[in-house]
Amino acid sequence: MVPAPPIRRRLVGKALRRHRESSGYTLKDAARFLECDPSKISRIETGQRGIRGKELRELLAEYGIGETLQAVLTDLADPRGAFGWHRDYADVLPGAWRDYLILEAAASKISGYEAQQIPGLLQTRAYARALANTDLTLPDNAARDRAADAVLARQQAVLEAERRPDVHLIIGEAALHQQVGGAEVMLQQLRQIARTADDSNAVTVQVLPFESGAHAATGDGSLALLHVTETQGLGVVHVGGISGGVCLEGADDLTAYAEVFDQLRAFALNPAKSALLLRGLAGD
Repeated sequence: MVPAPPIRRRLVGKALRRHRESSGYTLKDAARFLECDPSKISRIETGQRGIRGKELRELLAEYGIGETLQAVLTDLADPRGAFGWHRDYADVLPGAWRDYLILEAAASKISGYEAQQIPGLLQTRAYARALANTDLTLPDNAARDRAADAVLARQQAVLEAERRPDVHLIIGEAALHQQVGGAEVMLQQLRQIARTADDSNAVTVQVLPFESGAHAATGDGSLALLHVTETQGLGVVHVGGISGGVCLEGADDLTAYAEVFDQLRAFALNPAKSALLLRGLAGD
């Protein structure tokens, strides 16, 4: 059995095909730009082979793509994922999760749901370090410290970016009561979430209460969706798991999970009521 192409290669190929077609170019045109056979372009666009950064930038420039998206797709195309904040934490970021984080740098919209833990984009370092203590893939305290540092590095890259994405996070009520790291760690964590929920210019936060009952994500403990508006249809779904979860990039998957997230958003408390609940739990 021939293994499927790596997801980052498939995403790059899909983006190249969309930009080529929207620019009105054929496979032969693209091959002419790179002075190669059209079959090479076809294999690149289907993810069957990779593309060197220089060739990728040449094609994207011909398609009229700006430098920001060029940089992101070049990062995705690098088999080592060598650029971006995540490069310093590659040893503590599982493969599928790292693929998601690389694409997250280009996202214009990030939607996430966590049933039993605080979303990574909102975690304090103490909370993240307490979670790292339970991760059996991290061999020692140094690795656990780096995993916690990676959480903060991600927050800085996403929430303090010059072109900050639209971030919408839904938290299962159980996550607010699960004692991670002890009472003091949880209190500081709840206070941080409450402050974020009160800031209308920051992240949109909703709490999914116990009384919401069954919902489409009942069997999923963690899921995240992101979209890149600069490339229509380019996005990924990440479904969490112990070994890093799995990334899905098919159009049907993106549509299905977007509908799931819409249902979660409808079942959850609205942002104002969520902020009130969080302030109460934080003792504010």
